[in-house]
Amino acid sequence: MPSIVITGTNRGIGLSLARSYKDDGWRVYACCRHESPELEALADDHFSIHQLDVSDSNQINQFARQMENTPIDVLFNNAGVYGPSHNQIGSLDMQGLSETVRINALGPLLLAQALLPNLKAGNEKIIATLSSRMGSIGDNNSGGHYPYRISKAGLNAGMKSLAVDLRSYGIKVLVLHPGWVRTDMGGVNGELSTDESAMRLIRLVSSAKEEDSGRFLDVYANTLPW
Repeated sequence: MPSIVITGTNRGIGLSLARSYKDDGWRVYACCRHESPELEALADDHFSIHQLDVSDSNQINQFARQMENTPIDVLFNNAGVYGPSHNQIGSLDMQGLSETVRINALGPLLLAQALLPNLKAGNEKIIATLSSRMGSIGDNNSGGHYPYRISKAGLNAGMKSLAVDLRSYGIKVLVLHPGWVRTDMGGVNGELSTDESAMRLIRLVSSAKEEDSGRFLDVYANTLPW
């Protein structure tokens, strides 16, 4: 039975990913800061729920200890935040910027580091990380949204380096844009439902080749500019 760790599974895309992987027969380790009734309803012998705030290094290390000697085929870094509402120039503050960077950029990198022995022991050896087109510097023609843009650009840089450093272990690192999705973050006018986005993301993960590692892809398999 293949295994996957997914963060941010209590709602949105993370919940859809967790449900889809469960339906496909995977062993799912569902991580989140706070459980939801929808997530709790999925729990069974092959679907466990773990408290994990990816901005808390102590919780990351504690989860890694719980997972010791457990092979992991896929780590899916889904957890993330949009950041503070005061996100335009003239209203920025250090706390809002640093908290968003800590959750969106540093947490996924440190979790990948902590679970590296598990990934080496897995068969698929994939780290998939949800980024955003708003983290693209080359595609930024509208400005603003500083905390979110900075955090996702930093995430992209970290994952690109991880792809280079882990290539010798056969580990593929995917950086994925989920599309414009109807979530609390994406709003009601999004083009995709969470289930539609999750389906396309899972397709990208399942078909990943060595040459896809370190690329920035949208859900239609198009390469996005860094």
